[in-house]
Amino acid sequence: MALTPAEIAKQERFAQIYARSQCSAILSVERRVCGCDYGGNSWTTRDEARRMAELLGLEPGVRLLDVGAGAGWPGLYMAKETGCEAMLVDLPLTGLQIATDRAAKDGISERCGFAVADGTQMPFPNASFDAVSHSDILCCLQDKRGVLEACRRVIRETGRMAFTVIWIAPGLSRADHRRALDGAPEFAEVEVEVDYPTLLGRTGWTVIGSTDITEAYGSSVRRQLRADRDLKDDLEPLLGVAEFAERQAGWQSELGTIEDGLVRRNLLVATPA
Repeated sequence: MALTPAEIAKQERFAQIYARSQCSAILSVERRVCGCDYGGNSWTTRDEARRMAELLGLEPGVRLLDVGAGAGWPGLYMAKETGCEAMLVDLPLTGLQIATDRAAKDGISERCGFAVADGTQMPFPNASFDAVSHSDILCCLQDKRGVLEACRRVIRETGRMAFTVIWIAPGLSRADHRRALDGAPEFAEVEVEVDYPTLLGRTGWTVIGSTDITEAYGSSVRRQLRADRDLKDDLEPLLGVAEFAERQAGWQSELGTIEDGLVRRNLLVATPA
């Protein structure tokens, strides 16, 4: 499936974000918010990464595929902590270049691979992974069905997939729905004409667990707001005054939609149907 102009523009934005993600001020914020310093692009915390690794049964000899891996969080962290093998997939190249350097720094390069590829067209044989993970990726992509189908193709029948996702609560008024769209990721509701368990069922998966982690999500956004404000003198020269203000407004809008119950975040676990 060809990328849409909106998705291409998003990739270009992420390339710029990754390029400055290794600046000390950005990494300092990330440590305060998520407990990591990879230059991550999701709300996944250290505790959530550990929980995902446990749910996936990661250990030496297990092959993990991390889709939308960015600069390596949390895929590289899970590989380092558990001893599993990890293949990281993402677009654009910028994030994976950072992840490659991080794998070398952490001494796990021999257990890690990297592929520049779209999540719907991954260049791997059928049934080649024991576990699949992705963190807040589906809510940022248009072709959610295509990604889930591709993940189903490359996982072994005994494997598991664990992922986090942000979604818009059902049954909202028109005004609240508009607010949710403003606060949620760009493609949060695209293709989700049904709930995620149903969408997973239609793409060859069986949901075996779903945990509401919205409260933790809200706490992370609050930490993000505080960290940005505390480090304003370092962030403004890096981002520019206008972008810093826009960034703060965005976090505040996102927090408002969470606190008002308009946007949710879940950790789901599924096995091949």
